[in-house]
Amino acid sequence: MFRKAKKRHSSSSSQSSEISTKSKSVDSSLGGLSRSSTVASLDTDSTKSSGQSNSNSDTCAEFRVKYVGAIENLKLDQSKSLEGPLDLINYIDVAQQDGKLPFVPAEEEFIMGVSKYGIKVSTSDQYDVLHRHALYLIVRMVCYDDGLGAGKSLLALKTTDASYEECSLWVYQCNSLEQAQAICKVLSTAFDSVLTSEKS
Repeated sequence: MFRKAKKRHSSSSSQSSEISTKSKSVDSSLGGLSRSSTVASLDTDSTKSSGQSNSNSDTCAEFRVKYVGAIENLKLDQSKSLEGPLDLINYIDVAQQDGKLPFVPAEEEFIMGVSKYGIKVSTSDQYDVLHRHALYLIVRMVCYDDGLGAGKSLLALKTTDASYEECSLWVYQCNSLEQAQAICKVLSTAFDSVLTSEKS
């Protein structure tokens, strides 16, 4: 049922990362409900790098998440309107209200592995791979409260294709905002690690 990606990973030589945690007020438009959310945003288009390296960069941090859904193959003009964290959040909110994405994920848990090669999402027994997101194709990652009052957070990932002509949004549910922020932090460290190793 799920499409399995079979892309090979490669490292990026031109991207650096910046992670920021800001408090933003997000209008979820859920019956006029306004939610306040801490947004952790990973911007891989940034020209800044923290310069921190991780000696264990080959290791893979693993997190248990649930898969909400994806909006794939958005054209370049649509992609340009999804540059900032709030742009992604608002777009996902509207997609959920329009029925393009569910509000609540299926019960099955997946293992999200984050390493210097990117992100791999596999079944809990790690036998089947649901998604692979190569590090150099990840454009932005945003985490925020899902607004449903259960303490869960959504993790939205914006990726591009190898020719940078289309983008896709991938939405996962985390157990807490802290877990979602931890994933963003590990991914930021992965970017820094790759950049540091390429500079030396």
